[in-house]
Amino acid sequence: MQDFWAAFGEAFALIAGFDADLVEIIALSLRVTLSAVAVACLIGLPLGAVLAVGRFPGRIAATVLVNALMGLPPVVVGLSVYLMLSAAGPLGVLQLLYTPGAMIIAQIILVTPIIAALTRQVVEDLHGEYDELLRSMGASRAGTVATLLWDARYSLLTAALAGLGRALAEVGAVLIVGGNINHVTRMMTTAIALETSKGELALALGLGMILIALSVIVSAALMGLRSSAARMAYA
Repeated sequence: MQDFWAAFGEAFALIAGFDADLVEIIALSLRVTLSAVAVACLIGLPLGAVLAVGRFPGRIAATVLVNALMGLPPVVVGLSVYLMLSAAGPLGVLQLLYTPGAMIIAQIILVTPIIAALTRQVVEDLHGEYDELLRSMGASRAGTVATLLWDARYSLLTAALAGLGRALAEVGAVLIVGGNINHVTRMMTTAIALETSKGELALALGLGMILIALSVIVSAALMGLRSSAARMAYA
């Protein structure tokens, strides 16, 4: 028990002292995660809106596929990206395996379906409310998509934050494609797993505290955005 509390004390000391290894791991984690979520938004927001507004063959199948991909097992995604980026794979020439770029790709694959599915639901509900108005104004399909995305921007931020929370907690896929290399691809989740297996609890606890704090911030931001969107809806 004394060792346990001593590890907590060391963890607080690492955080308070801005330990170089701790800061480096957190910075890499945020860089990879934010980059992946930004790209996932660029893909998922318009994709979800098109699925909500568009009327084309295969739309229902595409919607079912996007919803199914929300539950993609991270280790399967990691394995798939590994095979694509390995020396014998079709994208091996890019030499991205065991780099932050490979981890970003894996997280994009995991997060994009979540953002797209949530966007589709939000935009579909909004489209049902404004469809006749937009038709009377002669809005094109592209104009309708752009208008609905802008009008639902606050609600869609919740989709982006949900994707961010998912990416922050990811460990399986990034461990496979990143290799958890010190000073290169070591992220918060992979470092926690490694340090715990080594019995080095101080750094693991410190990173765990930061990860929990980030999760709480994301959850609080989600609740705040939902409350703001509800107030604007009734205003």
